[in-house]
Amino acid sequence: MAAQPLIGITMRVTSDVHGERRDALAQDWGGFMAAVGVDWLPLPNLGEPTAKLAERLGLTGLLLSGGDDIGATPDRDETESALLTWAFARDVPVLGICRGMQFLQHWFGGGLKPLDADLHVRRRHLIHLADGHEREVNSYHRLGIAPESLAAELVPLAFCARDGSVEAVRARSFPALGILWHPEREPAPHPADVHLCRSHWGVGKPF
Repeated sequence: MAAQPLIGITMRVTSDVHGERRDALAQDWGGFMAAVGVDWLPLPNLGEPTAKLAERLGLTGLLLSGGDDIGATPDRDETESALLTWAFARDVPVLGICRGMQFLQHWFGGGLKPLDADLHVRRRHLIHLADGHEREVNSYHRLGIAPESLAAELVPLAFCARDGSVEAVRARSFPALGILWHPEREPAPHPADVHLCRSHWGVGKPF
């Protein structure tokens, strides 16, 4: 019998009207992860202790979620860096969503650039996939990746049809993927996104 994957999801940092800092995760993720068919849990922004927690829990995959520009929330940056170090050492599959893909680029030494808000912030646009297909995706990011500044460790998998910015990547040396669109924000889970996650995290396959 195949083992059930257990995926840890990182969270954005928010604050309430009293200034209390909170870790937060959009409720949309519950429905999307149910469609993928994996068990999951949110991971607190504690830095290195969160990576130790991932080890104790026996996580079989990570999802670096969206929200928070890199540098705006140092506790989250520290946490995701520690988690990536942990995953890289153990070949644990990582999926980066929006900020999560940007963080993969950052972690591997690449840079980000501001994008045209009229094209990428609360919009939908076409992407060209490396296999020759096209697809429409949502877009909620202000920062992106120019092909010429892509980190050497990353391979581009998709590009924005209008400005050529990189929309999806994979790592060369361990199982990490990044996409700039938000699969959890679609009215219904897109079959391609569900398939991507199931394949990447080994749903239905023995670990």
